[in-house]
Amino acid sequence: MMRERLGYAPGVFDLFHVGHLNVLRRARGHCDRLVAGVCSDDLVVRLKGRPPVVPLAERLQIVRSVRYVDETFVATVDDKMEIWKEVGFDVIFKGDDWLGTDVWTTLETEFARVGVEVVYFPYTEHTSSTLLRDALHLLAPQKPSEPLTRQLAGPRPGGAES
Repeated sequence: MMRERLGYAPGVFDLFHVGHLNVLRRARGHCDRLVAGVCSDDLVVRLKGRPPVVPLAERLQIVRSVRYVDETFVATVDDKMEIWKEVGFDVIFKGDDWLGTDVWTTLETEFARVGVEVVYFPYTEHTSSTLLRDALHLLAPQKPSEPLTRQLAGPRPGGAES
């Protein structure tokens, strides 16, 4: 009996959009089971210098509900080889905007040594979490003392604000 081919699709998955869905759908077509790696809030802050708009618990609920995803994994480190040791995937998926970068060229070599295939998918040009976040920022009332997520939430029921 052949062993299942396990795929891993890492991402922040903040402000979930069609680009995220495209990666997960395409990834599922290249493996028997798909694990979506969702970055912890702390990791997002370390990598991007700001917290995600949508907190981890909610991002996990969203990603778990996508029919192409069999399992989720909370990534607390950026080291994909460390994650591979824990998850044991056979193939990892990434947007082709990372193709040819120093980081992913090195990872391709490291993964080849352990038999992991790296598959790149076309980047969805017209949308991204960054574009969505910037649009939300432009639409939100300018209250610099409050985080964007609080601004977007609006007043609490009963008019009480904290």
